[in-house]
Amino acid sequence: MSYRTPLSNVKGLGTANEGSEHFWRQRVTGVANLLLSVFLVYAAFHLVGQDLPGVKAFFQNPLHMVLAAAFVISATYHMRLGMQVVIEDYVHNEGSKIALLILNTFFTAFVALAGVYSLLKLSFGA
Repeated sequence: MSYRTPLSNVKGLGTANEGSEHFWRQRVTGVANLLLSVFLVYAAFHLVGQDLPGVKAFFQNPLHMVLAAAFVISATYHMRLGMQVVIEDYVHNEGSKIALLILNTFFTAFVALAGVYSLLKLSFGA
């Protein structure tokens, strides 16, 4: 016997009315990170032994800059989603859970902004 309404069966949403959105976001950012890691390996091999002007010249290429920024954003968002799952699963005190979820969001936003700022600074030659 199911207590679900026909509408809830069609929408496929759980009790949080979120459905599988979080699951798919983790998977999509995971695939994006995998693809962008190819660029990361290329960049690492290209930048080994380079001095600061060489690194600046590498990131002044718009394609390199955009791919590096995309990796930083995708990786930090993926990190936020993963830590959110850990916090929701293992922190049982509701007040602590909310505080940690807020700190998780602020921390990952700070890391993303710092990474993109650093890349922009390199890209524009400051």
